[in-house]
Amino acid sequence: MNSETCARAEAWLRYAADLRLGPYHRVRASSQSAAVESQSALEQAQRPENEGSLGGRSFSSDRKRSEPSGVSTLEDGRAVPTSPAIRISSGSSLFDERVEDDSLPRILEDIGPHCTRCKLHKARTNIVFGVGNPKAQLVFVGEGPGHDEDLQAEPFVGRAGKLLTQMIEAMGLRRADVYICNVVKCRPPENRLPEKDEIATCSPYLFRQLGVINPKVICALGSCAAQTMLQTTQGISRFRGEWFDYHGSKLIATYHPAYLLRNPPAKSEVWKDLQKIMSYLGLELPKKK
Repeated sequence: MNSETCARAEAWLRYAADLRLGPYHRVRASSQSAAVESQSALEQAQRPENEGSLGGRSFSSDRKRSEPSGVSTLEDGRAVPTSPAIRISSGSSLFDERVEDDSLPRILEDIGPHCTRCKLHKARTNIVFGVGNPKAQLVFVGEGPGHDEDLQAEPFVGRAGKLLTQMIEAMGLRRADVYICNVVKCRPPENRLPEKDEIATCSPYLFRQLGVINPKVICALGSCAAQTMLQTTQGISRFRGEWFDYHGSKLIATYHPAYLLRNPPAKSEVWKDLQKIMSYLGLELPKKK
């Protein structure tokens, strides 16, 4: 297995240990065939059920629902985003197993107050879990905490967080109406992007959060969040503003507020994406002047 696959497998085993699953073993009689079977099983686990392809793009439909604009529906009922031809997984992974009677407090307890599962713990001040309505129809997912978030143990409270709050209020909502969280729960040094092994270790808890909340819409803020949930390496500009199915929820990716602080002209594009969310959730759209 390559290094990324090994990191994912190791993260899965740590995650399973947290849930008191196992022990695990394998028969060593035929290590080569076992390795081949293991790789095949991993590839099967990562392949969405009922996956099809169209123009190099993979797609799946988790449940039937009237589709928002930006989505084409095939004759068999499957929804395909009207984005350029890209290959994107539906978001299935080794970590999509449901935990019986799961809850946000249980997930936080499983993480623990002194998590040392990845190297991000070395410089963090606080674990930044998430905040907002546990039954929210809309969840915003960022990449990881910054300096202010690390100190206050709350996501999106710095300059980018204030902009996100303005975006939420422009939609006619309050922060308390939505749920806000990140892919990783500890601050990456110097606010760098989370690395693959850190994402592999921490993202299972994000997936559990989303499973418990079960929102109608997930808004991925920036490439890291979008690529993690859609399991793609494509740049966000290739699929920003398009709808995807994510285990019964609708997922849309847009630019991170920190990017907007550096590139103010992109705010108009993000506002278009937010209006798509508003339309899908039945929120009142601003009247054209």
